[in-house]
Amino acid sequence: MTRKEQREQTRQRLLDGAMMSLVEHGYAGTTTQRVQEHVGVSRGALLHHFGSKAELFAAAVHHIADMRIAQIRATAQRGDEPALRALVLAIHAAMSGPAFLAAMELWTASRTDPELRAALLPAERRLGQALREEFDRAAGIDDPDLARTTFESMLAMLRGLELGRIMRADEPLAARVIDQWLGRFSPS
Repeated sequence: MTRKEQREQTRQRLLDGAMMSLVEHGYAGTTTQRVQEHVGVSRGALLHHFGSKAELFAAAVHHIADMRIAQIRATAQRGDEPALRALVLAIHAAMSGPAFLAAMELWTASRTDPELRAALLPAERRLGQALREEFDRAAGIDDPDLARTTFESMLAMLRGLELGRIMRADEPLAARVIDQWLGRFSPS
């Protein structure tokens, strides 16, 4: 492995470590020391890649968004499901793992942390744009207002299901809610 590949591997491990620390300890409990210990690197190695906690989280935000986009695209393009159903199920699956839990921690913390919010917005916009492109392709809605409302209702439903799952795990109910939403959706 080349030196450049080793540096990139260390950087990816640090970003994954930051994400897992967000899931395990929350935003307030995630420190650069905790991330460095989780990954098993020296302080110098961490500082070589990220000069501050803000830099680490800014990079983690983009890393998490990239992971979610890749997961959704890969999952939505598999199977024999109708395109919209496959996309909704792919987004639902992407909202049930560590990347989404870490994103929720960052969203919540960004409410009162302007620096984090500034780092979070570009990545979330990029994620939203990618999701919207996939949705437009799958849904085929000609009316822009209807397409936007349908897209936003889908995101609200899926985010709400995941937030509800934190307090009560009821996957059969979530599946019924998704089926009901898909049943009411009919492109014109």
